[in-house]
Amino acid sequence: MYGLWWLGRVEKAARQSGEGYTAHDHAEIDDPNLRERATVASEFDPVEIPHGRPAVTAPSFLIAVLPLMVVILVNLTMSVLVLPRLDTSFLAEERWGATSLLAVGGVWAVVVALLAAIVTLLTLNYRRLDSLRESMDAGANASVLPALSVASLVGFGAVIAALPAFALVRDWVLSIEGGPLVSLAVATNFLAALTGSASGGMTIALDALGETYLGLAGEYGIAPALLHRVAVMSAGTLDSLPHNGAVVTLLAVCGVTHRDSYFDLFMVAIVGALLALVAVIALGSTIGSF
Repeated sequence: MYGLWWLGRVEKAARQSGEGYTAHDHAEIDDPNLRERATVASEFDPVEIPHGRPAVTAPSFLIAVLPLMVVILVNLTMSVLVLPRLDTSFLAEERWGATSLLAVGGVWAVVVALLAAIVTLLTLNYRRLDSLRESMDAGANASVLPALSVASLVGFGAVIAALPAFALVRDWVLSIEGGPLVSLAVATNFLAALTGSASGGMTIALDALGETYLGLAGEYGIAPALLHRVAVMSAGTLDSLPHNGAVVTLLAVCGVTHRDSYFDLFMVAIVGALLALVAVIALGSTIGSF
């Protein structure tokens, strides 16, 4: 609501001043500097934006929405009905990583749901796509960047957590007044700002401190669901600083500069998200999970 209010306010001011759409010199999407600035875990490779051949005609509303609905329904079906009924005792063996369904079930459900959505999308749209293989090649190439970025961030977080000096950082974070929710929010915000990535900040924070905060949640009587919600919302606040890959790519594609447009992005993506985060922490500390 805050973001829509702010955008409506800016639109009204622009209309009153007679401001409208203007021509801009668009940055080259294949600019290597743009690509380097946009290489964060949450983004696709911007070089692949102009590749592939989009369909000439737009799909109907139902066809456009159906793959998204398939993701939700298949994910829910796998999580609630299919996976719990499978015999996954083999996962406890060392050769399978000595893990459990609880640890990997979420990933399995999402992967199957995405695969089902891709098949649905191709089935409904293959006649409309001029070059299906070219488009799929571009999508596959664009996925390499975030996949490697996430893998490197997970490895980076594991190395940091293993350093002796990390104990000092952990003790400082846990000593922040306000309880585990506040210290978790501060830690995740700091890491998201540092990496310029919501997924990067949350990955490092939870890999390094997840077990610690889960233990504190049990001590303080905090629901794990509330802890997770605070972590996710905290990752989506200061990640949108000027060096964020999505911000860099968005402004380049729109043909505007940080000076032209970043203030409004800051108000919507950072200020609004921080206000929501404060409200969730306050409500969660008062009435618990909701």
